[in-house]
Amino acid sequence: MISQTLKITMLYDFYGALLTERQKKYIELHYLNDLSLAEIAEEFKVSRQAIHDMLKRAVQSMQDLEGKLALVERYKKDKQELVEISELLKEALKAPGGKPPQLVAADKKIKKLLKEV
Repeated sequence: MISQTLKITMLYDFYGALLTERQKKYIELHYLNDLSLAEIAEEFKVSRQAIHDMLKRAVQSMQDLEGKLALVERYKKDKQELVEISELLKEALKAPGGKPPQLVAADKKIKKLLKEV
């Protein structure tokens, strides 16, 4: 099961650019840099509750966007499809009769895509 922090960081990767500058900063400090709410509150001279509320709104905003656009879900499905295609190519390349250049090229492209995603 994926942790809540990992879910939020994935949402941030896809939707972070749509948040306010302050929301981005709080998300980065809390979820990416692992600062506590109290540490962030002290740095920005606001209450811990204000940080909590801002993070909650930012996460809710990203979850709403994911509900409408489903970019994270599509990313996961596409990555899984690439893994499955890569496995099929691996099996095809093991088959007797040589390695057709088209399959070798396709295998290289799939591996490159998997490294990028």
